[in-house]
Amino acid sequence: MKVSVGDRIPDTNFKKVSAEGANDIAAPDFFAGRKVVLFGVPGAFTPTCSNSHLPGFVENGDAIRARGADDIAVISVNDAFVMKAWAGFTGAEDKITFIADGNGDFTRALGLDTDLSVAGLGSRSKRYSMIVDDGVVSTINIEENPGQAETSGAARILDQLQAQNHLASA
Repeated sequence: MKVSVGDRIPDTNFKKVSAEGANDIAAPDFFAGRKVVLFGVPGAFTPTCSNSHLPGFVENGDAIRARGADDIAVISVNDAFVMKAWAGFTGAEDKITFIADGNGDFTRALGLDTDLSVAGLGSRSKRYSMIVDDGVVSTINIEENPGQAETSGAARILDQLQAQNHLASA
């Protein structure tokens, strides 16, 4: 079953990557008490992920935070070593939190896994973005075409954060 607005983040673990390495963290703990923009990608270093999805969030990071996000995180069904290398390669390690879902546990629990074996990639994540408020999904955008990053891109998240802020102040 796919995650929906109003659902709680699943009680699974993943690895949060940093300059010092990677640390295990429970997903509910990562999202607790804050607003996090999370975007999922099929794979680190893949063309759409590296050339359009990630850069959109890096370039719009300040605007996303100005609209109320405490953190911006990218997650992929890749191991922590690959995610650390991708963070360094892109120069985004101080701008975006990189999360490794090496076994795909978090991704499967969300119902956002996809079989990309035809491309030699095995089980991966669908491309998506979401806003998570204190562990509860308030917005979710799932890309229909994994080769695009429009529905799940930073521009869409910026609009959704603006709409949430407008509703909160009304």
